[in-house]
Amino acid sequence: MTAADLIERIVAQLVRRHGGTVRRWKTVLGKVRVYDAETHPHCNWSLAPSGAAGDVAAVEKLLDELRITYPIVTG
Repeated sequence: MTAADLIERIVAQLVRRHGGTVRRWKTVLGKVRVYDAETHPHCNWSLAPSGAAGDVAAVEKLLDELRITYPIVTG
């Protein structure tokens, strides 16, 4: 899974669950930070969503779910 693939999956889930547009959710998400899997063996990526409190909460909840399924991504 690449960082771009991860963003697409996250955005698709957010649009399905909470409505809104792809552009809006991509703005809330920002960019995926990918770390070296050697130093972060359990999960090598993170996001720092920004925006309205409800949007950030929706993203954080989904990220918690996806970290279990997709713990390692490539740049």
